[in-house]
Amino acid sequence: MGVPTSSHGVAVTSSTPLRRQPVQQRSAKRVERMLEACASLIEEVGYDGVTTTLIAERAGVAVGSLYQFFPDKRAVVQALTMRNLDKFMETITARFGSTPLEHWWDAVDTIFDAYVGMHRDVPAFSKVRFGDAVDMRLLDDKRDNNAVISDRMVELIAAKFGIPLDELQLPIAVAVQAADGVLDLAFRIDPNGEQRVLDEAKSLIRGYLSTRLPK
Repeated sequence: MGVPTSSHGVAVTSSTPLRRQPVQQRSAKRVERMLEACASLIEEVGYDGVTTTLIAERAGVAVGSLYQFFPDKRAVVQALTMRNLDKFMETITARFGSTPLEHWWDAVDTIFDAYVGMHRDVPAFSKVRFGDAVDMRLLDDKRDNNAVISDRMVELIAAKFGIPLDELQLPIAVAVQAADGVLDLAFRIDPNGEQRVLDEAKSLIRGYLSTRLPK
């Protein structure tokens, strides 16, 4: 069986960290508390300092309850990261729908700003981002995390501007990788993102893509 694809032909995430899906609302809320607890602990002690016992204690649940849904702390962080990816994509999709985008670089700026917002506003995001601090293939066991992100970006930009997928895939993959490295520098210098480095990152990405994508 091949990797699942979206309606635009772009591969989508196939991994699932949950042992079982919460069916009742009470169980769903319990899992949500575990994810929030995990995020707050990563902010305080880093990924290596987090344990399933600490997550359970912070969430106010028995550790056995945590193991009903997650086999280990990696799985909890994986679920947290997938939730962050969903939030990121929902934010971009909403902005694409509410903001006039006359050119592909307006879309790229929108995506960039949403990513910076995740660093600033989402607990623990700057520590784990989309999983690289834990596992380069945390989002999908067949592709690097950045490949998952770039495929999502390709899908959105192709649908919005009618640019063929094969013209977008490599340039967007390179841009995502470059942006990730420079943004990591910006948030190492300043927890809120060093603005001069953020500006340089946006200029770098736009400059590179302007030589690869249609004018």
